[in-house]
Amino acid sequence: MNILIVGSGGREHALAWKIAQSPLVTSIASAPGNPGMASLGETFAVSPTDVAGQVALAQRLKADLVVVGPDAAVAAGLADALIEVGVAVFAPTAAAGRVESSKAFTKALAAREGIPTAPYAVFTDAAEAKAGLEAFAPPYVVKADGLTAGKGVTIAATRAEAEAAIDSAMGGRFGAAGARVVLEGFLQGEEVSLFALSDGASAMAFGSAQDHKRAYDGDLGPNTGGMGCYAPSPAFDATLEAEAMARIARPALAGLAADGTPYRGVLYVGLMLTPTGPQLVEFNARFGDPETQVMMIRLESDIVPYLLACARGGLDRLPPPVWRREAGICVVLATEGYPDAPRTGGEILLPSRFEPGVSVFHAGTALKDGRLICAGGRTLNICALGETLAEARDKAHRAIASIVFPGGFHRRDIGWRALAPTAPGR
Repeated sequence: MNILIVGSGGREHALAWKIAQSPLVTSIASAPGNPGMASLGETFAVSPTDVAGQVALAQRLKADLVVVGPDAAVAAGLADALIEVGVAVFAPTAAAGRVESSKAFTKALAAREGIPTAPYAVFTDAAEAKAGLEAFAPPYVVKADGLTAGKGVTIAATRAEAEAAIDSAMGGRFGAAGARVVLEGFLQGEEVSLFALSDGASAMAFGSAQDHKRAYDGDLGPNTGGMGCYAPSPAFDATLEAEAMARIARPALAGLAADGTPYRGVLYVGLMLTPTGPQLVEFNARFGDPETQVMMIRLESDIVPYLLACARGGLDRLPPPVWRREAGICVVLATEGYPDAPRTGGEILLPSRFEPGVSVFHAGTALKDGRLICAGGRTLNICALGETLAEARDKAHRAIASIVFPGGFHRRDIGWRALAPTAPGR
């Protein structure tokens, strides 16, 4: 099989790395790819949202399957265009992908299908949104409605901070994505990312991980696209997974199918584990980042049959995935200024090898005159397996210490909930 992977981040590198291990695969190509992905197959300078360019590339490469990574490509209708020309694609259509491209759409879907989630209100006027805060108690949750690369959510301790977040979102910080805002009630608990595969007719749980969104140790600083994650999470067992699939994932997928927009691909189910059970925080229409990285190093099963089944049907004929018993961790190495104003252009020096159990996935890197340079805020993903989570984290930290990256920073407390549940900063 020839497989084309759309995207250029750590998620896509991890998927390419895992796909390359499949005996079903003849060749892997990436568009646009990154320096790490280039070691696995040819890369092509085609933007994920260049729908015509991606379709033409898939046809030229005679791709048997296109695996779409980024949310922007889903929203641009890449899956729709590939389906139209008869190319199998692992990604939902733009209509089904509204579960991510519009938070207001998702909240309405949840209300209709009886999915447990926080109370909410939607506004298109800043003054009305500010007045709408009266219906909520602090901390206030303010979300830009559209795609914001994971940076559109503000947890505001005071009303003044919430009003500033409304002004920022609706004042142009996120462009059209912030023209509408969603206010939500604050959910208390631990947040977990669950992944569900779907072929439009059946669904299957496909792993979980616990992410860290805040930029700095102690869960401080601004929200980011994710500073690291770990799996498995002791807070999320098989019983909770089954409950989340039954009460949240499957009803949402059934609702989309009933609307004539069956969902094919992976559904990211962001959960809050509250005292009354799992509640929906958000859906994403793709694999998570950096959750995918830690999931791929722990996945024992060949991933390709699952990707194909989502695209072509027959997911119900596959067995549940098999996971390694070791704990896995991903620590994001970011550049100074991330997430607001990341500094790029600095050179990065990687050692010739890392210790066994360590995998490094490129996220925001590029080659310039033969040198590896920082080209994005979240620059490298340092992943490790260990007999325990503590061992995995120590491996990741040793790997980071061997990397020369002036201005790079990372959280040193990834996995703290599992390692020290009573630690401060929760």
